[in-house]
Amino acid sequence: MKKNILHIHGFNSSPLSLKAEQTRKYMAKNFPNVGFYCPQLATTPANAMSQLEQLIETHDSNAKWYLIGSSLGGYFAHYLAKKYDCLAVLVNPAITPYELLHDYIGEQVNPYTEEVYQVTEDHMQQLKALEQTAPTIDCTEKNNYLVMVQTGDEVLNYQQAVEKYQYCRLIVQEGGDHSFINFDNCLPTISDFFQLDNTKRINSR
Repeated sequence: MKKNILHIHGFNSSPLSLKAEQTRKYMAKNFPNVGFYCPQLATTPANAMSQLEQLIETHDSNAKWYLIGSSLGGYFAHYLAKKYDCLAVLVNPAITPYELLHDYIGEQVNPYTEEVYQVTEDHMQQLKALEQTAPTIDCTEKNNYLVMVQTGDEVLNYQQAVEKYQYCRLIVQEGGDHSFINFDNCLPTISDFFQLDNTKRINSR
């Protein structure tokens, strides 16, 4: 079965973010048979989610999907992993973005695309509607998540993620920041979590 990775960028980010580029290059080098997708997300949460759902449901619909979500993308990834029962890696995930992004209501400019757009109160309600409950100790769903946080995250309180995903596989690194310093060093661990080793490696021939 074909395997695809869907990388979901965070707020005001893009497919040109460092983590997305590092993942793209690593997968192309080590797992060339694995598809890699990282779309530029719509600026409203509802439209972004519709975009991601459409990609999963209509593009390579028979493929097995794996998710990597960073910050707000981690919040989206939890929703999608629950809906489609797939594995997800959450990197410094936002836990209550509808609270955090209140400070960003108004005009925003994406530093990658230079798109000018508005963040509204309605967007906070759209985010709230996507919220998922924490995996519990007695459910198999907890095995679907690898959560990676750095204690030096200057945007999000990493302890919120540790508490919510306490029964999942957790990687807590001291220091770092919201961008997750040295993310590329974790890509072999992510590949192992996704069990990509049974996909032919280009460097194993």
